[in-house]
This record gives sequence, C-alpha cells and structure tokens, in this order.
Amino acid sequence: MALSRRTFLTFTAGSAAILALTSCGLVGGPEASSGDKTIKVIVTESAPSQEPTKIAQKLLAEKGWTLEATYVTDIVQPNHVVSNGEYDANFFQHGAYLEQFKKDQNVDVEPAFYMYSSPAGVYSKKYDDIKDLPNGATIALPVDTANNGRALALLDRAGLLKVTEGKSVIHLSQNDILENPKNFKFVEVDQQSLSKTLPDVDAGFLFARLGAEIGLTPKDALLFEKEEEALPYINIIAAKPGFMDTEKGKALEEAYHSDEVREWYASYLDGALGTPWDRDLEADFATWNK
Repeated sequence: MALSRRTFLTFTAGSAAILALTSCGLVGGPEASSGDKTIKVIVTESAPSQEPTKIAQKLLAEKGWTLEATYVTDIVQPNHVVSNGEYDANFFQHGAYLEQFKKDQNVDVEPAFYMYSSPAGVYSKKYDDIKDLPNGATIALPVDTANNGRALALLDRAGLLKVTEGKSVIHLSQNDILENPKNFKFVEVDQQSLSKTLPDVDAGFLFARLGAEIGLTPKDALLFEKEEEALPYINIIAAKPGFMDTEKGKALEEAYHSDEVREWYASYLDGALGTPWDRDLEADFATWNK
C-alpha cells in the first residue's frame, strides 16, 4: 500500500527553475561558445560522476580538448538538454532510467557507454537482519518507475513478498505484489532523498553511493543486489544517436575510460562501484530491456 506518491518526470517551468546549476569552468547553455574542440556535458552532483569528470577534463585538456561540465541536482533536465542539442552528453543515470524516460518523454537520447555499476540494497537504521522487520513495517522505495521494483525484487528473493513471476525488475511495481504476508507498507520517495528518510522508516532502498553519504557500506545492507540483478542499473554516459561516431564522442570515451578514472573508482567506497567497461552494452540491454 502506497502512503504517498510524487508525480514522476513532470517537465515544467518550475523544474527548470530549481536546477541548482553549478559549473566547472564555463557555464553550459545555449549561449556558451562551443568550438570543434569543446565537449559539453551535464553531470549530476555526486562524487562518482563529478570526480571522474574532473579527471577526464584534465586528460582531454592535455590533448587540446575543452570538457565543459555543468553540474546539476535535477534528474529530468539532463536528457532534455542533450536531446535538444544544448549539450553533447550527460552523466547522471543508469540504463533502466533512460529507457523508462524515453517511453515517458519524447527525447532523442541513447546510451553511449558504461561508466560504473550502481548496486543497491535494503538498509535499516533500526534492524540488523531482514527477518527482524515487524509486521506492518514501513519500507521506503524510489518513486521513479525504473527503480521502483528493485526493493520488491529483493524482498521476493528473501521470501518476504511474492511478486509477478518472470517480469523484468525494471517493470515491477506495487501492482505486482501477489502476496504480502507481513503486511509491509511502502512509501515512495524521490531517489535523492532516500538516505534522508531512512531514520523515519523501518527500512529503505538505497543506492550504494547514497548509503555512503550517511556512513553505510554494502556490508551494512539487509539485502543487496547481485551483479546480474543490477545490470539494468549500470550508470552510463548518454548522448544523441551518432555522437559516438564523432571525434568528440571517441575522445570523451577515451578520457572517461582511462586508467586514472578506473583507479579512482577502485579507491572509492572500497571499490563498491565497479567499472564494467569490457561488457557489451548493447548485448546487456537486449537481455533486460524487453
């Protein structure tokens, strides 16, 4: 049973007004100058995206490129501004989010290449074992459609729920709950606020990086995704179709897939965010994007 639900992916003037943009170097936007050697990216304000971008900026500068990065907290605008040509690429989302966004919004954006794995789990500030969750426990879920079913799938694996069998995790929702023997209640929260709401619920679904912000590691999770379960949630660089055939696209991938960036991820959160750059992105998408 949902206690609350926020409207998902509403594109309004209001959302544009709260972008909270900050820029590294020149500010991105339609008035910004962009020559043949300038690549414009819009990036989420989080360490796993910001720090590799800073490394990529330095590496590209050494080869005569300017990587112009604009940092945002919004998760709607980045796809719109890539689709309309204001930016070359964005770095803020995983594959499942992009595919759902494309269904909900008319944007011309596609996955370009993998960046880092984004595993997640069910955490609690009140209980040390998933079996200790009481009858009627309140569990926080991400409100966005692409992530909504991930906690449900984990609870199903643990035998605490029964959900529609054979349905891809990216399409699971509370409507797929067939059995809920402990009468869990689910409250849906903006994904960036899940770590803040954890003390107010019995358990909550968190991305590993959000858990780190409040001192939690994957080892603290009551339930945690396995590698294959998390394939739809590998974070990506996304761009307009054809971008990766350009010199800009090739230069951007080379910089982001550098040894320096790989080493940064290996040192962050004890390597919890892997770099699956050798995986076949198109083949992976075909396995879950049905």
